[in-house]
Amino acid sequence: MSYGEEAHEVIDPRFGHFLLGNAALEVLASGFRWTEGPVWMGDWNCLLFQDLPDNRTMRWIPDAGISIYRAPSAYANGQARDREGRLVSCSHRDRCIFRIERDGSRTVIADRHAGKRLNSPNDIAVHPDGAIWFTDPLYGIATDYEGGRQKSEQPPALYRLDPSGALRIMADDFAGPNGLAFTSDGARLFVAETGDQTADDPAQFIRAFDVQGGSRLTGGARFHTVSPGYCDGMAVDAGGYLWASARDGVHCIDPSGTLIGKILIPDRVSNLCFGGPDMNRLFICGSDKLYGIYLNRRGAGGA
Repeated sequence: MSYGEEAHEVIDPRFGHFLLGNAALEVLASGFRWTEGPVWMGDWNCLLFQDLPDNRTMRWIPDAGISIYRAPSAYANGQARDREGRLVSCSHRDRCIFRIERDGSRTVIADRHAGKRLNSPNDIAVHPDGAIWFTDPLYGIATDYEGGRQKSEQPPALYRLDPSGALRIMADDFAGPNGLAFTSDGARLFVAETGDQTADDPAQFIRAFDVQGGSRLTGGARFHTVSPGYCDGMAVDAGGYLWASARDGVHCIDPSGTLIGKILIPDRVSNLCFGGPDMNRLFICGSDKLYGIYLNRRGAGGA
């Protein structure tokens, strides 16, 4: 299934130049419970993503379709590739960050801070210096739907895992840190605050930090508030524009925090990533489906 021009909303003329008139929004696969955590595996020519409540990691291959990559997945959520190309993932059930080695084995690389268990690592990003950053809200252990109800041992936080293995809190003034993404040069970090989901009116907005020397944050002010809904996951393109999930699709936000356009999707979007041979295809996890659309933009890291 594909969608035509009705799938776009151009707010600023710049966004019109990011679209390709003959490239429609496509449904690449469906029939899942709730899709999350997409990551493009260029050397494998495939996309990996989570069917989170069903506890499995899925694989989509162009012209071949869908298969199960790993089940059970330990209720894995966000995933990324480290500087050696290995897959690193967030586990809700096991409350850890784990890495898939080249032989297929699984290594836990972070599960505790200051002697206490992490909550439910949610999303993950790798800085150009090789450090692994991740968010650790309570969402995966708050219910039995996406990991299993468990007791929290420490407050939500944003973490940095140094290549040496040292784990450090980078920011602890979040109620519910969620998606995160770096610019190509690693000098700017966007983090979604999705708030305390037990509150009647949780704080929900995107924050922007400056990254000093790869290991120190400054700033952190409110960058943009998505509406309708809120930002869960996000991706940055090579020009520094932020592509954020929303209730009505994907919102494109310029580096100053101004919304310039939307890709409209009839499902609630959880997360997204750029991929394909030229990093110009946006893969979108929307409710029970996986979507894709070619753009006149390349993802961060694309030339």
